[in-house]
Amino acid sequence: MSDTRFRDRVVLITGVGRAGQIGHAVALAFGKAGARLVAADVDAVGVSRRVREFQAAGIDAQPTAGDLTIPDIAALAVETAMRNYGRLDAVINVAGGLTTFGPIAGTGVRDFDREIAINLKTAFLVSQAAVEALAASRGAIVNFASIAVFEPQSPMAVYSAAKAAVAGLTQSLALELADRVRVNAVAPGMVRTPDNLASAGADARYVELDDICAGVLDLADPASTLTGTLRPIRPRGS
Repeated sequence: MSDTRFRDRVVLITGVGRAGQIGHAVALAFGKAGARLVAADVDAVGVSRRVREFQAAGIDAQPTAGDLTIPDIAALAVETAMRNYGRLDAVINVAGGLTTFGPIAGTGVRDFDREIAINLKTAFLVSQAAVEALAASRGAIVNFASIAVFEPQSPMAVYSAAKAAVAGLTQSLALELADRVRVNAVAPGMVRTPDNLASAGADARYVELDDICAGVLDLADPASTLTGTLRPIRPRGS
């Protein structure tokens, strides 16, 4: 039996530009569950390609492109949903990633600022822009933290700090918006993506994309009442 729990719901997903990566997989999962998609990414060419792929598969989708660390660009993503569909039911803040790996002694201020910006600032700005639209639909936000919030890793101090901040943002917003918008986060370990396979090899222990998608769909489910949850997602068998 097919999953149709998001039929006619409008879902904004960030970080959708690159094929095979987490945002691409999550967007496709929501589309298959009936959602109408707004796909956002800094890469205009990449996100347009993903949207054409979705549309070819019969998924209603619209692209929006730009740097989500800029308030006006984050607002544009929400405006794209409202202009095309007249509502917004969920925001999935996938955009982010690990760009700073190494000892703190060798980490520059620019490295720190970039890591905080792509992981925390994007989630903050998109959520901020979406709050009123989500409140109108009694919708949901799902952020992406990391297993590093629960299991500290080295040498990843800046990334771990950024993702811990995402976890804090999630739980604080869940309290602030409790009567209007549900706010949760997934906290995955290293995910089986082309980038991670290239850097860590096939023998590493990976979280599967299907498990990520299942976790996000569950937290965004319109029938759910969960809020303030940080859901670890570990490799199978852990």
